[in-house]
Amino acid sequence: MIRALKTLRVVQWSMLASILVYAAVGERFGPRARGVDPTLSYIFSTLAVGIVGTIFVVRRTLVQRAAASLATKPDDALSLNHWQTGYIATYALCEALALFGLVLRFQGSQFQQSLLFYIGGFVLLFFFGPRRPESPSGT
Repeated sequence: MIRALKTLRVVQWSMLASILVYAAVGERFGPRARGVDPTLSYIFSTLAVGIVGTIFVVRRTLVQRAAASLATKPDDALSLNHWQTGYIATYALCEALALFGLVLRFQGSQFQQSLLFYIGGFVLLFFFGPRRPESPSGT
C-alpha cells in the first residue's frame, strides 16, 4: 500500500509539473494570438465539462469503492489495483484538460483562453491527491 501511495504521488507531481511545462511551451513556441475558430473553443469547453463529470464518476466507482474495501482488507490486491487504476485514470483525465489548453494555444488562441484549461487541469489534479484508505472508524 505504501509503495502504491508513493508511486501515485510521484505520478501526480510529475503531471502537475507537466501542466506548467505545457503553459510555458505554449507561450514560447505557440503562434502569435490571432483568434481561433469559436467552434473549436466551444467543442473543447463541452468536452471539458464532460471530462470533469467523468472524473467524478471514476472517483466514485473505482477509487472510493476500492478505498472502502482496502480500509477493511488492506492486503486485497484486486482492490489495490482498482484504487491505483482509478487514481491514474483521474490524473489522465485532468491532464487531458490541460492538453486542450495547449492545443488551443497552438491553434492561435490567446493565453487567457488556454489558461482556463491549464488551471482547471492543475487544480483538479492537485485536489485529487492520493490518500491512504482509512477504516470507517477513522483508525
